[in-house]
Amino acid sequence: MNKYLYLCIILSAFIRSNEVSFNEVTKLDSDTIQISFILEKVSYLKSYSLIEPSRLVIDIHDSSLKKEISEVYNFPVKKISATSEENLTRIVIDLYEYVKWKKPTQTYTENGILLNLEIEKAKKLKNNIRDIVIAIDAGHGGRDPGAVGSNVVEKDITLLIARELERTLRDTEGYQAVMIRSNDESVSLNQRYQNARKSGADALISIHADGFRLESVKGASVFVWSNEASSSVARNLSERQRKRIQAQIKDIKPYDFNEDEAMMIYPSTYKNKIDQSLILGNKILEQLKRDPFTKIHKKNVEFADFRVLKSVDIPSVLVESGFITNPEDAERLNKKEGRRMIARSIFLGIHNYFKEQAPSGTLLQNNQAYVNYTVQEGDTLLELAIRFGITVESISKTNNLKNNSIFQGQILRIHI
Repeated sequence: MNKYLYLCIILSAFIRSNEVSFNEVTKLDSDTIQISFILEKVSYLKSYSLIEPSRLVIDIHDSSLKKEISEVYNFPVKKISATSEENLTRIVIDLYEYVKWKKPTQTYTENGILLNLEIEKAKKLKNNIRDIVIAIDAGHGGRDPGAVGSNVVEKDITLLIARELERTLRDTEGYQAVMIRSNDESVSLNQRYQNARKSGADALISIHADGFRLESVKGASVFVWSNEASSSVARNLSERQRKRIQAQIKDIKPYDFNEDEAMMIYPSTYKNKIDQSLILGNKILEQLKRDPFTKIHKKNVEFADFRVLKSVDIPSVLVESGFITNPEDAERLNKKEGRRMIARSIFLGIHNYFKEQAPSGTLLQNNQAYVNYTVQEGDTLLELAIRFGITVESISKTNNLKNNSIFQGQILRIHI
């Protein structure tokens, strides 16, 4: 079969009706409403906001409308409408004013894929605003322990680092963290990148810890996806994963989004995603190199065939936090201080990336030189200084703190 015919078959399968229909508008509380639609399968979509007039737009690729959508609603929504043209469905939410909104999520239900968009009324906004969504993938879990060292198991280390990163993102204004797994559970490789898409992630960070037969091998590495491995270590890791995932690759559900087919249908989108992943990976690696407690295994971003990184449009990076078969790395990762430094490097790398690549309608688009952090129970200035890579004096001076005292719920301006 020639390549052109093969691509035509793939395209015809991909374009086959993914019908979109309006579901309902639900009032979640006095300020928040949820607008939902029904899809036949998880979709490649883009969502964005406009000003003058104030609008939210969702573009659903490779889809069609079941019937025309034109719904008039109450404040802050003027109208919900949709059109389909050339296999693209465009949903438009006309608004009376600017709002806070969340990127649409896609959830499997018995009636189809539920597409949800949340809108929150907010005063004194100069434009529609949303958070940057980061999907955090703690590697392995459940029946899959990952690498095993002396009193250290990879699945436990990755979850603890993921929780450190989630905490920083959760309490920092402008970010939303989504955990691919939040406890010791089994999650297939397909589910990991599928869940990143369903949550509307702007980036995916997969966290791992390696193992090797030689105890002397140590240090952190950063990977992005490629068919061709960039080193013998990357090649071995790629081959090890390929042997494990053949059955999982075949287990894509009819309602899932097929990333492998999407690579061929959207080549320019996929190339851009790889380019952006490399930029993000370099930003994280820069921060890891500044960590005085973490040795670097590879000084450049590596390339490997890791399936979890294969999304067609979501910048995706895998961080190997160290070799738990190495006594020094194992000791470092077994302590909260060591894990917090890895999480800090990842957060600062993410933040530096989005300062340069800020999605439209996010706080970082305004080129802020600071973030607002909400103080949590148990926080201390020293811990926050370590968490954000700055000094206690810097936080205290910026926020005019007396006696360096802080309290739960206080909002601190952090210059990073």
